[in-house]
Amino acid sequence: MQNFLITGGAGFIGSNFVRYLLERYPHYRVVVLDKLTYAGNLANLRDVADDPRFTFVQGDIADAEVVHRVMREHAIDTIVNFAAATHVDRSLMEPDEFLRTDVFGTYVLLEAARAFGVERYHQISTDEVYGQVLEGRSREDDKLHTRSPYSASKASGDLLCLAYHTSFGVPVTITRGSNNVGPYQYPEKVVPLFVTNAIDDLPLPLYGDGTQMRDYQYVLDHCEGIDVVLHRGQVGEIYNVGTGSEMRNIDMARLVLDLLGKPHSLIRPVADRPGHDRRYALDVSKLRALGWESRHTCAEAIEKTVRWYVDNQWWWRPIKSGEHYRAYYQRQYGSRGLA
Repeated sequence: MQNFLITGGAGFIGSNFVRYLLERYPHYRVVVLDKLTYAGNLANLRDVADDPRFTFVQGDIADAEVVHRVMREHAIDTIVNFAAATHVDRSLMEPDEFLRTDVFGTYVLLEAARAFGVERYHQISTDEVYGQVLEGRSREDDKLHTRSPYSASKASGDLLCLAYHTSFGVPVTITRGSNNVGPYQYPEKVVPLFVTNAIDDLPLPLYGDGTQMRDYQYVLDHCEGIDVVLHRGQVGEIYNVGTGSEMRNIDMARLVLDLLGKPHSLIRPVADRPGHDRRYALDVSKLRALGWESRHTCAEAIEKTVRWYVDNQWWWRPIKSGEHYRAYYQRQYGSRGLA
């Protein structure tokens, strides 16, 4: 592996992985292919923009002509697919985009991987494909139980990857990550939404009773896990990535407020979203067997994230003041009395 195509590399996890890869492997070359939708942001990559090993191409993974041109011109031997429509709330509003990107886009990339004979195709997936897990922990061979258009689209992409491995020998690996937090996460997601709202003394819209359980992992821990799977994982296999512990959403909200010195009265319970999963929990022993270990607890991941948003208001304030974000916030929370 030498020439990497990182799709969705201008997004949250993708941009962190691009930075991680260039810092860790001096001989790797990275091409980012990103459509630059609302969550794709070249500011996420500004500190690597002048690196001669880095190239950016604006394009859609569902456009086969663009994908094949990038593969050919840059002699791509490894694909890591971060490109996805990801937010559950948006999937309830506009499911068609999730099918186009997360399913058809994955198909286009797999066809390119097959045509160009890549050394590895790696798919970034999510713990949400398992559905809610009220007891125990999800293992990689558990039955999938999707409960939103987002999780259904990601599960479909996973199954396509496994089918292309079985049918055509495409060297596929998959990681299913828990909730990522950290630098450059678009502030529609719950942790950066709560942090940035709290900084400005705005209400924190907490769904339902707030007792939903999530494994909040620091994004660079996830990047390390992907790296381990790329270099040591077995082709055709799936690996869970997370801290192996969970935190209630209401406790996450209180922790954010405590770190910022803000009152808990900013928490505003709102109507729950449809099909809101009560708990996700991953068994990460398979990845640990490859020598990986999460470096941060959930609480430590939240704390580092809060500090980053406090120190980098240059990044998120233009986003939250922009027309697209304000329209989304009005649509999502206006009926709940928060916009």
